Amino acid sequence: MSEENLSPACKQCQSSGTIQDVEDLSPPASASASLSSSPQLRSQGWYDPNADSKDHIYHRSWMQNQGHPTHLLDGSHPIIAIINTWSDYNPCNGHLRELAQSVKNGIREAGGFPMEAPVFATGECCLRPTAMMYRNLCAMDVEEIARANPVDGMVLLVGCDKTTPACLMGAASTNLPTIVVSRGPMLNGRHRGKVIGSGTSIWKMHAQRKSGALSQSEFYAAECGMSRSTGTCNSMGTASTMACMAESLGISLSGNAAIPAVDSRRKALAHMSGMRIVEMVKENVRPSDILTRESFENAIKVNCAIGGSTNALIHLLAIAGRVGVHLTLGDFDTLGKEIPTIVNLMPAGEFLMEEFYYAGGLPVVIQALIEKGHLHADVMTVSGSSHRQNVANAENFDEKVIMPLETPLAKPPHVCVLRGNLAPDGAVIKVSAASKHLLRHTGPACVFKDIDDYKSRIDDEDLDCDENSILVLQNCGLRGYPGMAEVGNMALPAKILKKGIEDMVRISDARMSGTAFGTVVLHVSPEAALGGNINFVRDGDIITLDVSARTISVDISDEELNKRKLNWIPPLPPQSGYARMFHDHIEGPELGADFDFLKGCRGSAVPKYSH
Repeated sequence: MSEENLSPACKQCQSSGTIQDVEDLSPPASASASLSSSPQLRSQGWYDPNADSKDHIYHRSWMQNQGHPTHLLDGSHPIIAIINTWSDYNPCNGHLRELAQSVKNGIREAGGFPMEAPVFATGECCLRPTAMMYRNLCAMDVEEIARANPVDGMVLLVGCDKTTPACLMGAASTNLPTIVVSRGPMLNGRHRGKVIGSGTSIWKMHAQRKSGALSQSEFYAAECGMSRSTGTCNSMGTASTMACMAESLGISLSGNAAIPAVDSRRKALAHMSGMRIVEMVKENVRPSDILTRESFENAIKVNCAIGGSTNALIHLLAIAGRVGVHLTLGDFDTLGKEIPTIVNLMPAGEFLMEEFYYAGGLPVVIQALIEKGHLHADVMTVSGSSHRQNVANAENFDEKVIMPLETPLAKPPHVCVLRGNLAPDGAVIKVSAASKHLLRHTGPACVFKDIDDYKSRIDDEDLDCDENSILVLQNCGLRGYPGMAEVGNMALPAKILKKGIEDMVRISDARMSGTAFGTVVLHVSPEAALGGNINFVRDGDIITLDVSARTISVDISDEELNKRKLNWIPPLPPQSGYARMFHDHIEGPELGADFDFLKGCRGSAVPKYSH
């Protein structure tokens, strides 16, 4: 990693795995030397059998009440934390306890000592107001568990959307050796003889239901067939996208992203990952060695090729912020402008993750990009080999699913960053999943002040809106919602759907599911709750979207905008609790939506004695 891309703290963290400017984490004098630069394992700060002190005996004694023999704590067996995002409330990750056993088997085979640690399972399936509100909480959980415990290395068991970036953010801030194992996608959905995708088919069926083309009973009947096995969304939603991002960053073994959750090869990969993390500890391979500027550039380009989620932009920015890599929203525009979308998966395409795996998975995509010179092929990955070496034998078994770069599913760009007086700090649009005839469009605004206003009025026959209008949803950003929920892909008014119209331009400070589609402008910044210009758009204002020019603007003079702002009163913040901390410290989506006090690497120095 080049020096100019690292903060001072991260430079020290990269070289030693610790930093010394966190006063309350400074180790006692007897343990102050950097453990990462000596043969001694970090865990020996707790268990060193040669240390004649009550503290070490105390720690070793308590471990023995679980039946662990003392030789596992003698310093010859790296202690590997299996960071598990399993929860009954997170069905996407529902079988991670089972997968953890495969990881443990691999760790033991390689001579390590596995210890499983549950962390906050920030899943999209049940959490309200949105899982995004709790991504940083999960990251804090991972970071503090790893630093406060005898951990030499980590395996991150992840799946549902936010669990992958959250765990990577926390791991990066400790800089302990880390490898990612993804849960894997569900099997294809099946309903009445057709293949259906999780998420993507919900949005389509909901629109058909509103238009009267689908009965209530058929809509309900699709539930079971849509999610018929354990695993994450089976389309190229955010979960699958972030699994691909982990693999393209080099922080998981090659092939990790696409293996279906119920495929036995998923357990085999978990076993191999358990073996590999033990070797990584011995080799002192850390996240800062893997997560370089070059690896983030690779991930950005791979996201374009797979037709990945817009949420990846926020998450990659946040992960980069933890390792001190300078990454900006503009990088996604610059680096992605020549990369076509070649993975023919919903929501932009036809197939699902099961077919993607059978076609060869992400190694085929990486190989294709390397052959055309698009990627940094020789960057290091957790396998100990480069991307070039990892994918040397990749083979495309189905060019209908993974298409040639010369005849892609969609020409570049996949994602565009937009700016203008409606989004001075930026907004994004997923071009590959948008309607081409709407990529340059001017129309009158139809404004909803918040999600409740939208839900109460969207199907009103008297709504002043037609297919040329632009739907604007306010106060759905990080502070306004709070948490920036996935409500940006607003369902169209029923009266317009009944005309056979399937898409309109929609603009908000919200996010949308990676499984969603349409001409949807997202992540508008500054958000409405911060007094961003989107908050002052009124019904009938003329808005122009011009993707080719990278602009989103409202036809209002600065004088008129300032007049509208005169009497604006910011919404009151939450009074207390996590919601208040979130409100006070969250950064904008263009910066990765991390907490301002969590950016950077705080290392893994052994903390002071507890007794």
